[in-house]
Amino acid sequence: MHLRSPSVDRGVQSFIWAVVFFLVLYLGMVAIEVSKATALVLSLVVAFLVFLLVRTRGEPDPRDQR
Repeated sequence: MHLRSPSVDRGVQSFIWAVVFFLVLYLGMVAIEVSKATALVLSLVVAFLVFLLVRTRGEPDPRDQR
């Protein structure tokens, strides 16, 4: 029996990456005493950009390879 990891859609993967980066950035900025509003806005913007980056430039779809 060959075990392999389940297939996860690229959109789900990019959302998970965005959430992880958001939490790291937000909690890190709050820890160094950046105002919570500024930390929230900057973290949301960067999380959105990470989502787009991973969604568009992430690992290529194996079906696209010939």
